[in-house]
Amino acid sequence: MLKKKSVLIVFSILVAAALVFAGNSYSAKKFFAISTGGTGGTYYPLGGILAQALTEKVPEVVVTAQAGSASVANCNLIRDRQVESAFVQSNVAFAAYNGTDQFKEKPAKNLRGIASLYPETIQIVARADSKIKTMKDIKGKRLVPGDRGSGTEVDTLNVLSVYKLTYKDFAGVDWLSFSGAAQRLQDKQADVTFTTAGWPTAAIQELSIATNIVLIPIDEAKIRELTKKFPFYSRIVIPKGTYKGQEKDVPTITTMAQWVVDASVPEDTVYQLTKALWEVGAGKMAQAHAKGKDVQLKTALSGMAIPLHPGAEKYYKEMKVLKEEKRKKKR
Repeated sequence: MLKKKSVLIVFSILVAAALVFAGNSYSAKKFFAISTGGTGGTYYPLGGILAQALTEKVPEVVVTAQAGSASVANCNLIRDRQVESAFVQSNVAFAAYNGTDQFKEKPAKNLRGIASLYPETIQIVARADSKIKTMKDIKGKRLVPGDRGSGTEVDTLNVLSVYKLTYKDFAGVDWLSFSGAAQRLQDKQADVTFTTAGWPTAAIQELSIATNIVLIPIDEAKIRELTKKFPFYSRIVIPKGTYKGQEKDVPTITTMAQWVVDASVPEDTVYQLTKALWEVGAGKMAQAHAKGKDVQLKTALSGMAIPLHPGAEKYYKEMKVLKEEKRKKKR
């Protein structure tokens, strides 16, 4: 009887020790969030795929992706230390760090770069029955320029500026997410919307199935003016067939989607996550989403106009990517 009691005591001690060890192991994990974008865009699905891949690759870190309110809001979250990292447009990251545009009063000096991911394209979408065929035709129409204060709205205003247009030139302006804008066009409560995202964009795909749409090109002369005035833009073409009913290539402009982080995140954590991005995450994103194929190490620093986080910098030096990038800039 005594022997059985001793065995039971020993077993209980072992179970308790295992539970304590497991608890300590769990508590030792670091939680790390990525703020993405609306569910109708590209940030949200790619962020979810990346978070899962990083969690599997880096055992000591639990990475979660959360829906966000676009680039400007994401930069504000990092500035206020409400989230560890986020996806943002390169032009918005530049403005946030340098305290320009919407960030004049409160710059995000703690913003640091991890990687440039893929080109984000300014897609101008109108209902086919709106009689909008060129940018000149949008004057007097009902406009959705993206979410208020979003990177898409910044792009909308930049494009409108070279056409000498302001919000006053439209019959109505309503600020909505990609999905909300698509719904307004489908319900014939809006005529044209701007979407800055990797194509194909889910909200536009769904809209093109429900409603006849047209993609509005930016005139070549205006593209040259935009890329000269705003050096973070470059020309790109949305190939025909990207969306249902799109019969022609559509010239427009693009900027880079970037993964940025709070400067206070430890160097080793960012190093491990940067390494996992390129060893596992990029491949997972390429398998799951069309824009994931554009997430490549060779363009990891393209359009990176804010300082790199030391953890990311360490990885790029090891891979000789940073050295190559600097060499190209000197040419």
